Amino acid sequence: MTTVTVGDLIRRRRDLARRSQMDLAHEIGISPRHLSFVELGKSKPSPQVITAIARHLDLPLRERNDWLLAAGYAPHFPETPLTDPALSGIRASLQTLLNAHDPFPGAAIDGQWNVRLTNEAGRRLISGIPEEVRGMPTNLFRTALHPDGLARRTRNFSPWSAHLLRRLDRAVVRTQDTVLAALADEIATWPDIPDRRGWSRLSPDGADDPVLSWQVEIDGAELSLFTMMGTFGTPMDVTLSELSVELFFPADEATETALRRRAKRS
Repeated sequence: MTTVTVGDLIRRRRDLARRSQMDLAHEIGISPRHLSFVELGKSKPSPQVITAIARHLDLPLRERNDWLLAAGYAPHFPETPLTDPALSGIRASLQTLLNAHDPFPGAAIDGQWNVRLTNEAGRRLISGIPEEVRGMPTNLFRTALHPDGLARRTRNFSPWSAHLLRRLDRAVVRTQDTVLAALADEIATWPDIPDRRGWSRLSPDGADDPVLSWQVEIDGAELSLFTMMGTFGTPMDVTLSELSVELFFPADEATETALRRRAKRS
């Protein structure tokens, strides 16, 4: 088997970003010749050079660690499990945010779009969907796009799935995550999912509203929801850098009333 060097990784990422050696080298303050030698494996870059290149290419923290390891250096960024006591304060704050958002659904998700924290409204939203459909832990892409998941309840599946598939495609390209890539390949085999090669060009059409809403039927009521995403502003830990919060809001008064009534019944 051929060993992948840090130079190979840098060149692949630079090509994906469509950056020339000259422009990138000048940005980080090294000569184009040195960057060329690094990519060819003729020169070993320092940790500072690796970090600078990764930062200018906007690499995820996990991949920056991978580059350092490939060059023979120790990883720079820690990866602390969300359940670790060191993150108990952050975990509690996230749960407080999600609970305060109830009776509207909300979840904290990791880089593979697995649900790590949620509120009661989020649990109510996916109630009745088998574990083998939504995954363990629950994965938002699987749950939303699987024919036995929320796909069958989604009334505007074409534009909503276009939004999700483009988001998934961008996540695969940005992170180069093999698990996400495998999930994308699996989803491409499901009914009503367009060809995998065209996901990057998908665009929700026919939407006149300021934001695309998700039209979904739950317990006989048709809900209209839009979402907002939030991330940590200055993460220095791999886990936190990959964590985001997605909050669902009612797009109309009827949806808000239905969600509040559903919460009271529960």
